[in-house]
Amino acid sequence: MRTRLVTLLLALIAALLAIPGTAAADAQGGESVWGQIRNPDSDDEGVEGVDIAVSQEGEEIGSATTDADGNWEVEVPEPGTYQVVLDEETVPEEFDLLQVPAGAERDVEVRADQRFAVVYRLVPQGEGDVAASPSESQEADSEDSGGSGEEDAAGSGAEEGEGVVEAPGVATGPGLANQIIGLTVAGLLFGLIIAISSVGLSLIFGTTRLINFAHGDMVTFGAVMAMIFSGTSMLTGLHEPFADVPVLGLVTNPLIVGTVLAVVCGAAVGGVLELFLWRPLRKRNVAMIQMFIVTIGVALLLRHLLLVVFGANREKYVQFRIQDMVNIGPIAITPRDLGIMVLSVLVLVAVASMLQFTRIGKAMRAVSDNRDLAESSGIDVNRVTVYVWMLGGGLSALGGVFLGLNQSVYWQMGFHLLLLMFAAVILGGLGTAYGAMVGGLVIGLVAQLSTLWFSAQLMNVWALLIMIVVLLVRPQGILGRRERVG
Repeated sequence: MRTRLVTLLLALIAALLAIPGTAAADAQGGESVWGQIRNPDSDDEGVEGVDIAVSQEGEEIGSATTDADGNWEVEVPEPGTYQVVLDEETVPEEFDLLQVPAGAERDVEVRADQRFAVVYRLVPQGEGDVAASPSESQEADSEDSGGSGEEDAAGSGAEEGEGVVEAPGVATGPGLANQIIGLTVAGLLFGLIIAISSVGLSLIFGTTRLINFAHGDMVTFGAVMAMIFSGTSMLTGLHEPFADVPVLGLVTNPLIVGTVLAVVCGAAVGGVLELFLWRPLRKRNVAMIQMFIVTIGVALLLRHLLLVVFGANREKYVQFRIQDMVNIGPIAITPRDLGIMVLSVLVLVAVASMLQFTRIGKAMRAVSDNRDLAESSGIDVNRVTVYVWMLGGGLSALGGVFLGLNQSVYWQMGFHLLLLMFAAVILGGLGTAYGAMVGGLVIGLVAQLSTLWFSAQLMNVWALLIMIVVLLVRPQGILGRRERVG
């Protein structure tokens, strides 16, 4: 028991110490102004050859021309206020620059170590003076900023590289009540993503008593694999004949197919790790502290392999990049986020039903409750453990795709979420899948609602404080049993 508590304490301390250090390393990229100009007829295509100039107090700092993907970036010498001007004469004749709510000239405030995203939108010729709807404009700003420095729809000011996980936001009307409703929905969305990602972490701990520090990087692995698969010409070619068919067009969408393949890959990685790493270590009676150190090594290996393969840039899934918001009462939310919430609930219900009613699910719960007693009862604990690792790997991959859809995909996204996953597992009750679900929802709600009164930079702090308060009152967690921690 003492070893388990020490291991848990080491995990939390390592996460707390590592995140700020990594964030500081990320933030050394300097300041710049950037953007992407996309073809209004096809979000997958950029517009090449558009000139943008950046100046300060009448003196030009630099200029850039959009490349084949529509990307441009100008480095600035220091934080400050800059004027960004798009040369409308370089816009292709078939398009106009959307003049409302802002035209070709923009004043931007660049903070230290920030890449400030400037959103220019093109529309078909003759529609440049037509105002975008508030929801469409807000969604475009949120999407194009990509978490790189601009405030998102929920008012979050967290910057890229600070190690703060930004909860996805929804648009609401004016007034405190509407803000609370909107933040509650955003918190549920964020909490569902945490819950999906942390269920496997809790099950793995329950069956093996191992704190898997590499679980966050398995989240990143799923997001990256989905992006790689969805960008292949094979899946794109499969989708094209059915693009306009209502059901088949959705089923054959490259990102949806890529997500399924990413979940399979995540499950395969989990199974391989159990069969060829953790099981041999257990047979050699390696101490739990040593195995915990091994998980850190696996995390570093996987994280930097993803850095080499994927690169350090933030990317977005192009299939669901910009969407018009759907108004549901005082809430405006994109179909993408609504779909994520529905799918997350369905997956969590399916996992709960599997654990409660199926033979393998009951075996998982039995091994989690008492491994020795389960083995003496005739349960093949080794086989169950493999299934648990596969389930955990698949769910973490799915959580990574959902997180990438709401924010962006980058090589440390899962690592930055890891501390909140630990908090969800501990808050809900160590080793219980249901506890991880409840804990994830609580963490997501507290983190998002705290931004109503406090800075978004502190959203994770308040979530962890709530965890501490609950544990002081109920040490075993919300759904944990007293004998688990005492």
